[in-house]
Amino acid sequence: MSTLPRATQADVARLAGVSSKTVSRVFAGTGDVSATTQERVLSAAKRLRFRPNGLARNLRRGGVTNTIAFVMGDLKNPFYFQVAAGVERELAASGFTMLLATTDDSPASEEVVVDALLSQRVRALLLIPIADDQSYLDGERQLGTPIISVDRPAGNLVADSVVLRNRQGMAEAVRSLTALGHRKIAFISNPSAMYTQRERLAGYREALREVGVTDSARWERLDDDPAVSAESIVRGLLDGGDPPTAIVAGNNRGSHGAIPVLRDRMPPVAFIGFDDFELADALGISVVGYDAFEFGRTAARLALERLADPVAFSRQVEIATRVIHRGSGEILPPAQ
Repeated sequence: MSTLPRATQADVARLAGVSSKTVSRVFAGTGDVSATTQERVLSAAKRLRFRPNGLARNLRRGGVTNTIAFVMGDLKNPFYFQVAAGVERELAASGFTMLLATTDDSPASEEVVVDALLSQRVRALLLIPIADDQSYLDGERQLGTPIISVDRPAGNLVADSVVLRNRQGMAEAVRSLTALGHRKIAFISNPSAMYTQRERLAGYREALREVGVTDSARWERLDDDPAVSAESIVRGLLDGGDPPTAIVAGNNRGSHGAIPVLRDRMPPVAFIGFDDFELADALGISVVGYDAFEFGRTAARLALERLADPVAFSRQVEIATRVIHRGSGEILPPAQ
């Protein structure tokens, strides 16, 4: 299948019988061009399917685009898409467009992806940090580009951020289990080094200390090796000499691994996962949930507010979480 070359401004000028400068003035909306000439230019452009390159024109003037970039992580994670949908909706309402890119959750690719987007002169950058250090963005921030850190604070960079109430959400989940009498509660996480997982682990430990459990480390399974599956982690816990009566997962990856193992386990093991997911309701899986769409809208609003007030103090906004009880988290511990 052959493709025709795109029409140029010079092509439009020849068909309309005017100069290229006149065509430029018509599309820029500047200069004194008669209505008759404008009609000829626009008619010629339509026949040739000509589209002016607004980005190139704006960059030649040293300006920026009307686009805001959002850099997210792994495309397979549905959380990112829900957040992106919220970002796009909020930006569109204010006349901005979203440019989406992914790091595939690779720290090594983060700066490369971000630099490529910044070269497009985007108005602001929303970033889910994967690398430990975002200080490479400080120069861009000083030039006036708002940097919004999403889901976790940026490292070594002063930036606005929007995060979940990770610690409180996990603590609430564990408290709901201890209220049923559970004390042998395991925490599984892979990866475990991220800010979100550290906060959730802290909430887990806090809630257990409240009921006198101070040796929770024996129930913690923290792994950062992507080759280690959550399913194998859960099997190892349950096949040990003193298995837990309840498990909480630090993310939806942990939930996906735990559910097949727990499905037919006897005696049944209580389970609560952090992050809601598709079919969790149908499967009766209790989770720590939140509004991911609103999460994205909040991130976009922070960017728009920073554009309106570049010198305001940076701030961190927290999105509320709640335990959604569906059955798996309401299982009582076995009778002693």
